[in-house]
Amino acid sequence: MRSIFDAYTVPIVIAFVIGLAIGWWVFRRMRSRAELGAAENRQVETGGAAPAVEQERPLTRTMDGPEGNGLIDEGAAAASDVAGEVLGLQVHSQLPGASGPPDDLSIMKGVGPKFVGKLNENGITRFDQLAALSENEVAMLDDKMGPFKGRLRRDRIVEQASYLARGDRDGFEAKFGKLGGA
Repeated sequence: MRSIFDAYTVPIVIAFVIGLAIGWWVFRRMRSRAELGAAENRQVETGGAAPAVEQERPLTRTMDGPEGNGLIDEGAAAASDVAGEVLGLQVHSQLPGASGPPDDLSIMKGVGPKFVGKLNENGITRFDQLAALSENEVAMLDDKMGPFKGRLRRDRIVEQASYLARGDRDGFEAKFGKLGGA
């Protein structure tokens, strides 16, 4: 028995790692579907309309285009991350840059001066920058928010910013209430 294990150690380890990766991927998919179902149930229980299921969005933008959400795409993204580190290349775009004068971010619900300061530290000064963030970029920014971690999603900051970026103040106030500071 020992000689069989010694002869096939590398294939056994590779099979084990592949099994772990597939198990993690399947578990993650089941958990995200369960969370989506729980969110829909909460919406229905509170009398709101159930949210429409959106198509999967690209996670990040690379030099060659958007990354997908599949297992192969995740492997390719990980390989490009490692290659980028080793070769010293930038493989992912940075958060969108400001294109104009700064907006008053504090008029959004749940955003105070300290939160605005943390956004500004991370290069966010305009509504259109927040509205253009992908899910992965929101997660990356959220990790940098220190004591405000989790507030971007909880207070639906990106959704609020999308209304204000396109100048839809009436739509904003219908969904979130009266604008602060205005």
